[in-house]
Amino acid sequence: MLASTAPQAPTSEAPDTTEAAETTEAAETAPPAPQRSRGADTRALTQVLFAQLKELQPGTPEHDRVRGALIEANLPLVRYAAARFRSRNEPMEDVVQVGTIGLINAIDRFDPDRGVQFPTFAMPTVVGEIKRYFRDNVRTVHVPRRLHELWVQVNSATEDLTTSFGRTPTTSEIAARLRITEDEVLSCIEAGRSYHATSLEAAQEGDGLPGLLDRLGYEDPALDGVEHRDLVRHLLVQLPEREQRILLLRYYSNLTQSQISAELGVSQMHVSRLLARSFQRLRSANRIDA
Repeated sequence: MLASTAPQAPTSEAPDTTEAAETTEAAETAPPAPQRSRGADTRALTQVLFAQLKELQPGTPEHDRVRGALIEANLPLVRYAAARFRSRNEPMEDVVQVGTIGLINAIDRFDPDRGVQFPTFAMPTVVGEIKRYFRDNVRTVHVPRRLHELWVQVNSATEDLTTSFGRTPTTSEIAARLRITEDEVLSCIEAGRSYHATSLEAAQEGDGLPGLLDRLGYEDPALDGVEHRDLVRHLLVQLPEREQRILLLRYYSNLTQSQISAELGVSQMHVSRLLARSFQRLRSANRIDA
């Protein structure tokens, strides 16, 4: 009786421990279920990994392994944040590397017991790290020092308020946090966007459009011709029909006076007098020249 019941003791407890280990391992290695979105799978995996990380001693190989898995699982978040800075003409690989530093900092600071989703907590840190990179390393347009220092405070307050509210703070909320006016906040935000002086001759990247210089307005010389043609049309209708025809033959059909005289059956001298009289009438009717 004792021999038959002794082996049953471990079998009632062992499956619990074994199943827990298998569940943890499956959470790390199992492929995403077809019916779940990729983002939901990443969030679920992140929660499992943070639960494991909390129980591990920092500096141990197992802690480093779980931390590395967290970084790898959330790299799409960094790429998403880096895509917002694609127009800055910086190599995207460099921006992603800088954003990964922010991701690592967010992982080290994140407390899963606060009830905040990790992407909500990490995004301001990742974006802030990228913005600091552009501010300190790639800025070619220098703003006043006071405005630059104030922009740093605005940027920091924006990150803190975004983490607290779970959304992007309004201008009035940032101003109240720093005890400055909303106009100063807007000036700082505008200064923070000034990184490069764009060449007027540089083509617009991505949209295939010509440079800014080719799209600037210029004075079209044909505009004067439009005004003159409208004025001449208005004056011509005031002339007799025969004089209108003579002018059309002379200046639109490019006929000589002798050709016009043959066309109308009059002398060339008469055509010359009619042209002179037409010009005199047009000049007298033109109030602009008068």
